[in-house]
Amino acid sequence: PAGTGKTETTKDMGRTLGVYVVVTNCSDQHRFRDMAKIFKGLCMSGLWGCFDEFNRIELEVLSVVAMQVESICSAKRMALKTFMFPGEAAPIKLVPAVGYFITMNPGYAGR
Repeated sequence: PAGTGKTETTKDMGRTLGVYVVVTNCSDQHRFRDMAKIFKGLCMSGLWGCFDEFNRIELEVLSVVAMQVESICSAKRMALKTFMFPGEAAPIKLVPAVGYFITMNPGYAGR
């Protein structure tokens, strides 16, 4: 449910572990290129990302985001130092500490 502290809990967990958490407030205006920039930045820095209100992203964008997340998961699973991010011509650096978290409030129209 909305207002239960999902984002704050993620930020507190990161703070407890000494990891900076970048919070992105998602909307229907997000495009896959926007998400790619965020994911690439997280991968190269090793920071955590919290994608708040993830359910607001349009379905067409979510399908591409799923491929982006899968590429990161596969690279982490194989313990790669660099990997090919979808749509990139050159490999990008992967800091294994990277993490991403989503919060959702399905059916909630917003504040």
